[in-house]
Amino acid sequence: MSTALPTYLDQATLPFPFCPGCGHGTILERLDAALVKLEVDPRKVVIVSDIGCSGLSDRFFATNAVHGLHGRSVTYATGIKLADPELHVVVLMGDGGCGIGGHHLINAARRNIGVTVIVFNNLNYGMTGGEHSVSTPPGGVTATTPLGQIERPMDICGTVAVNGASFVARTSTFHGDVTDLMERALRNDGFSLVDVWELCTAYYAPANKLSRKSMEELLDTLGLPAGVLAEAPRPEYAKAYRVQYEGVVGREVMPPRPMEPRFESGVDRPLSWVIAGAAGKRIGSAAGALARGGVLSGLWATQRNDYPVTVRTGFSLSEVILSPEEVLFTATPSPDVVLDLFPEGHAKVAARVGALGPGSVVYRNAELPVVETRARTVTLDFAGASGWERRKDSWALMAVAAALRDSGSYPVDALREAAGAGGAAAVEAGLLLG
Repeated sequence: MSTALPTYLDQATLPFPFCPGCGHGTILERLDAALVKLEVDPRKVVIVSDIGCSGLSDRFFATNAVHGLHGRSVTYATGIKLADPELHVVVLMGDGGCGIGGHHLINAARRNIGVTVIVFNNLNYGMTGGEHSVSTPPGGVTATTPLGQIERPMDICGTVAVNGASFVARTSTFHGDVTDLMERALRNDGFSLVDVWELCTAYYAPANKLSRKSMEELLDTLGLPAGVLAEAPRPEYAKAYRVQYEGVVGREVMPPRPMEPRFESGVDRPLSWVIAGAAGKRIGSAAGALARGGVLSGLWATQRNDYPVTVRTGFSLSEVILSPEEVLFTATPSPDVVLDLFPEGHAKVAARVGALGPGSVVYRNAELPVVETRARTVTLDFAGASGWERRKDSWALMAVAAALRDSGSYPVDALREAAGAGGAAAVEAGLLLG
């Protein structure tokens, strides 16, 4: 059922606070007129504003409103539309927001999310002193380009159009089609953008002698035509997403896998382990098996992994704490057990190993340099482990098994269960290491 209203503006908040001659008020009046023509329930409208002078706009509408961060208003709008595809979500942002949030703008267009973006394009940052923006034309004098802009301006409409926006239009506050273009944008079932050029009468217009006539000439000079620039209907993202996943709605994506303790542990205080290895050698997996085995033995466990941004190269460290009481931290400054297995990890822990006291134990790969330490040292000869000398991605789990065999922190059977069928052979091989 339609909802015919004379206006969507909250009369108690008027008049607008913008500078005399500023185009912002005109844009808001045209948006109000478009909403009136749409006859939509104001409770089904969400105005999402950006930062800048245009960010003052949401309070003037008797609709729902969200005030966002600079350039991020499109992301809020996307989330709102995904949460309720029946809402009419309108983003109000300036050319500055389009620059700062350009990545968000591109991806919203690419997805064809059903939001409407109204760009208050006054060619500069009007709220903060008239600095240049991504739409400042060549030669434009601003606070940050006093000798004239030398960059080519961003074609906001062209950018979203080439990335899949299903309705794109450009106009100015001096054109008579603003309301109609906004109405078409609001009715479009997909991503829409209307780029409205206007005058910033506080900064850009006086500094550049910009008028209605010179603005129209500027659009021609830049090769930026007005009117509807793209109209290509295609599936709207929020609806397509629901169709894609309607068969799994309500299902648990990852059902819980509770681990009930079935073994007993003799650990009466927190024990910290460090496994020092290399990327691609399943260091984190071995640490995970150690931690899960602890849980199966009635212990609390934490695990922290550390590695560089590279993939399958560089060091890999895992730190595990096993405790009879709940553990609320992951730091292991002075570990009880260190498994020093590969050169990459050795370089990261050598200093810590050297500082360990006699209460700690270090299991070192026989091929690594010896570190002077007061800790007890156990040498592991992987090269002598028949059939395992080349299976370096199993060495970490083998070392965990050897250390558990010696320490008795919890039963090896718990580690066997935690490692699963894929790690069973490595656990057995580790029990034979010496």
